[in-house]
Amino acid sequence: MENYGKTDRMIELAFMMQYSYEGVSLEDIQRYFKVSRRTAERMIAALSRIFPNELIEVDLGERTKHWRISSRRLNSLVSISTEEMAMFETVISALYKSGMPEQAELLKQIKGKLRSLIKDQDMMNRIDIDADVLMRYEGLATRPGPRIVVDKEIISKIREAILSCHQIRIAYFNRGSGKISRNTLMPYGILYGTGDHYLLARHSDGHGEGKVHHFSLSFIQEVEILPDTYQIPEDFDLKKFSERSFGIFQEEPFEVEWLFDKEAAVNAKRYIFHPTQEMIENEDGSLTVKFKAGGAREMDWHLYTWGEHVKVIKPEDWEERKKKGL
Repeated sequence: MENYGKTDRMIELAFMMQYSYEGVSLEDIQRYFKVSRRTAERMIAALSRIFPNELIEVDLGERTKHWRISSRRLNSLVSISTEEMAMFETVISALYKSGMPEQAELLKQIKGKLRSLIKDQDMMNRIDIDADVLMRYEGLATRPGPRIVVDKEIISKIREAILSCHQIRIAYFNRGSGKISRNTLMPYGILYGTGDHYLLARHSDGHGEGKVHHFSLSFIQEVEILPDTYQIPEDFDLKKFSERSFGIFQEEPFEVEWLFDKEAAVNAKRYIFHPTQEMIENEDGSLTVKFKAGGAREMDWHLYTWGEHVKVIKPEDWEERKKKGL
């Protein structure tokens, strides 16, 4: 039985190497398959014997070595399972419910292309029937609250501007004044949230102190792509930018430490409060959560849901920060 497991693992690694443009490193193998470095080295050596002329080393200009398989010999082994087809429908449904219809439509197109690769019509029919049965018993809980609706054309134009590095002019509805404002912007990216989706952009005229601001996509009425070009700084990283904050509101990150009592600890362990979090299980059954981020207002909103079961250890001036955030 153990040999079958090793064979499955080798086939999976071969697929990874065939479809990865940048290749796969020893660290990638260790992390994905949860094996030691020595085992990862043996797996590479085994594939080099199976694909002597097709396992190539990819030069990424880094010290870390990466390998990929240059041929497409494995394509004939590809198959699509019932679970995979059902998962497409689950994710498509989730995207629609999250107010992301354009992404849902793109995923439907990918699903259709995959289905077209299956030549055996009887097999495809069985997969469709079984997937339909699975979908009857697997669903998504509806998240209460308003559904965010974003115009497809607006997102399409923003993407086009980002790819071509052109500035944009938007007509934006201001909730505070109830008026429409015109803003000339340099778009940096799109950030999808649980409550709303945002355009990240800087004002072209220097307004806003040159900072990257959030513009709710649902409040953008029009987008015009301008002939003026711009460049996104090389050191701007959307992932790192979003991790600076607990939610959407950006402020200087600070050290955060929360202590959940024994009663709440079991449930708190299931949460990812922040991508950089560290969880410490204490001897008394309580749970300590540490991370670094800004966003005192949204932290306060979330902590409210835990009631008296959580205590803020850091920052020590939490009450003052909370008042400023509100």
